[in-house]
Amino acid sequence: MKAGVIGAGAWGTALAQLLAGDGRPVALWALEADVVDAINATHENPLYLPGLPLAPSIRATGDMADLNDCDLLLVVSPAQHLRGVAGQAPAGVPLLLCSKGIEAGTSLLMSEVARQAQPSSPVAVLSGPTFAHEVAKGLPTAITLACEDRALGEKLAARIARPTFRPYLSDDVIGAEIGGAVKNVLAIACGVAEGAGLGLNARAALISRGFAEMTRFGLARGARAETLGGLSGLGDLVLTCSSTNSRNFSLGKGLGEGARAADLLSNRRTVAEGAFTAPVLRDAARAAGVEMPVVEAVCALIADAAPLAQVIDALLARPLRPE
Repeated sequence: MKAGVIGAGAWGTALAQLLAGDGRPVALWALEADVVDAINATHENPLYLPGLPLAPSIRATGDMADLNDCDLLLVVSPAQHLRGVAGQAPAGVPLLLCSKGIEAGTSLLMSEVARQAQPSSPVAVLSGPTFAHEVAKGLPTAITLACEDRALGEKLAARIARPTFRPYLSDDVIGAEIGGAVKNVLAIACGVAEGAGLGLNARAALISRGFAEMTRFGLARGARAETLGGLSGLGDLVLTCSSTNSRNFSLGKGLGEGARAADLLSNRRTVAEGAFTAPVLRDAARAAGVEMPVVEAVCALIADAAPLAQVIDALLARPLRPE
């Protein structure tokens, strides 16, 4: 039995390390040739997860054909590239989606994109509060594994579970995906509050009111409230809204300190998914008749459509309403 991981960023590399914990081989596909060479030569990913020795059973590759003998594929590509990557993956192999976002142009969730790109492959979703470096170090982590096919979900959960990595099974794929996508945008908002020195009261307000937005949108798309209140929703939201280890929080912090979004994004090799999800989420929410003022504010900052002070004032000036 051989697992494959598509995407060798920090999270993909951490998941490869997790899977290699039982000594079985893991194929790690990377787009960048220098990442492939470094992992195979030094057993380390110095670009995305520096300082962490990787298991010798991990073999990096830039050739998707090297995944043909895998019985499980974890897809960890950036959300806006998932369609192309999934379409190149071996057909018929279960796809465990670890990317968080909503596809631009279609407003489709990652599971919906994967089913279109690779219709013969069963699809499940892995989402929750996970910083890659902590998972790679074996620190305690709990996460949601969402799969509509319960038998497949139980099989996948048993396959990836480790003593310090606990997957909790759900059949609410939509809820797990919406939680992961929306929290990225809300993390940018909390980073802005940190960078602008708005205080911890403001951050707590953004988390709670942002969670209300997540819930409204999720319910409108068919998610269950208990999923959104679980690991893949509220749990992930709390984690990413409280630390600069979150790429989205870090991006927001830069915006709050006065930097332009275009400059911050152009200087990054890693992807802050919330910046790409925000306008897609805004448009999908408007189409569904769902109010998401925090998301609207993040979109304005990312597009440099309004000064920071004006965006903050607009949020604070919203009419008073029942909670």
